[in-house]
Amino acid sequence: MRSLSIAATGMMAQQRNVEVVSNNLANMNTTGYMRRRTEFHDLLYQNLRRVGSTSSDAGTVVPSGVQLGLGVKLAAVYRIHEQGNLTSTDNTFDMAVQGKGFFQVLMPNGDTAYTRDGTFQLNGDGLIVTHDGYQLQPGITVPANAIDVTINGSGEVQATIEGQVALQNVGQIQIASFANEAGLQAEGSNLYTESPASGNPVTGVPGSVGFGSILQGFLETSNVNAVEEISNLISAQRAYEMNSKVIQTSDQMMGTVANLR
Repeated sequence: MRSLSIAATGMMAQQRNVEVVSNNLANMNTTGYMRRRTEFHDLLYQNLRRVGSTSSDAGTVVPSGVQLGLGVKLAAVYRIHEQGNLTSTDNTFDMAVQGKGFFQVLMPNGDTAYTRDGTFQLNGDGLIVTHDGYQLQPGITVPANAIDVTINGSGEVQATIEGQVALQNVGQIQIASFANEAGLQAEGSNLYTESPASGNPVTGVPGSVGFGSILQGFLETSNVNAVEEISNLISAQRAYEMNSKVIQTSDQMMGTVANLR
């Protein structure tokens, strides 16, 4: 009975759906996390009577035919890149991108990764780095005798030096943008890398055309909506139960046939 295998594909698909929802809920408090959404496709169809075929020598055409579906499959887990809420931290090196764009981070292997997580700190050399010690690109060094650091909306990093009245410009933050942000490869630790699907990065100054601005002392929270995710979880659970009911019904029908004398 095809219904057994069809319902099995439905249960497997909803299992993946629940896994995606659970990952969203687990990352509700992850800085810069972008929620995921599952997309499903129907499987191949078996033609018992092909649509458009002729049904007689007179050339009459079958209007609909008989096509039996073989189930469902997981097509994609799509990442929703919408702005999360901004929360104030009053931390000098915490930054948030208000609008489009990613911070650029130098990985240990020399590659560039991209992130919306603006939780930055200073290392022992005065470089601005992530919580894993990965250097913000382009590299910016804050002087050891700086008593305060200001980062404006266009990404200029200005330091107040002890004994000096004028601010000293110590670097310029640049952010990157992609034609298809959902095509970025997730690497974990809030980092992404480019892929053929994302296209090549376009870098620019924050606040310019096509790029968001920088907010110092703020962080972007996860864009997960708990109420929506719980609703999706309930929907996936009910769909899973209905597919399991199909398997039970199919089993009862096979049992009826097996008991015929």
